[in-house]
Amino acid sequence: MRGSSKSSAKSILIEQFFHVVSMASIIELLVAGAILGFAGGLLGIGGGVFAIPFLALAFGLDQQHSQGTALVMVVPNVAIGLWRYSKKQALDRRLALSLALPAFPFTFLAAHLATHLPSAPLRIAFAAFVLAIAIFMAYKAFAPNADSATPQRVYPWPVALIVGAFGGALSGLFGVGGAAFSVPLMSLLFGLSQTSAQALGLALVAPGTLVGVATYAWAGDVDWFLGIPLALGALFAVPYGVHLAYRMPERRLRLVFSGLMVCSSILLLQHVG
Repeated sequence: MRGSSKSSAKSILIEQFFHVVSMASIIELLVAGAILGFAGGLLGIGGGVFAIPFLALAFGLDQQHSQGTALVMVVPNVAIGLWRYSKKQALDRRLALSLALPAFPFTFLAAHLATHLPSAPLRIAFAAFVLAIAIFMAYKAFAPNADSATPQRVYPWPVALIVGAFGGALSGLFGVGGAAFSVPLMSLLFGLSQTSAQALGLALVAPGTLVGVATYAWAGDVDWFLGIPLALGALFAVPYGVHLAYRMPERRLRLVFSGLMVCSSILLLQHVG
């Protein structure tokens, strides 16, 4: 009897797997993951900020499931993106550690909070956050000396600890967002170029993404059948996005960053509920 019940449980699992695959084929998910990974590599934000609206709109996932599933894709993308950026230029390790260390505990606390919030207000907050970052980046692109990496004042490195704490909290609350938040701030506060700021944004979220995945998975807010194929597709495309980022003019890169985030925000706000 026990053997037959095990066989029946296994067959149910197989049926569920093929049911999911029939709704969204593996090939389509791999292609979608490649596009999202390319965008994440180009903009230094892991692709999750675009994966969240994609999962919400294409598969009808609520905000928590969209965020948790996007994190599955983000984990390997962030690791590869950070490695590729560090190959292109030397990272400031002091700044990188100052961002990553406080981000770790704040990501856990905020992710735990996010799994207990209502989905619709969380989606509105995420869309508003993304839109605010997009507006700021557009302002930076058109500001005088937008292509210059030297601001009027460069702040001391401990300020990065505050940026890391806030970035970690945003990453936990929204599944992603720490990098999107930190990229413009690191450029503004420390006189970094867009690509240097993007590399440090990945350093901020790198340790916290693992914590985020574990927290969302524990709450049952991860769809592994969607997340894993997206992650595999993205793995191949992230390096090409990073390569293009170093070939684009500073202003154009900021405008692309801003434009894509505006699109993500508008799409999410149209599907609240």
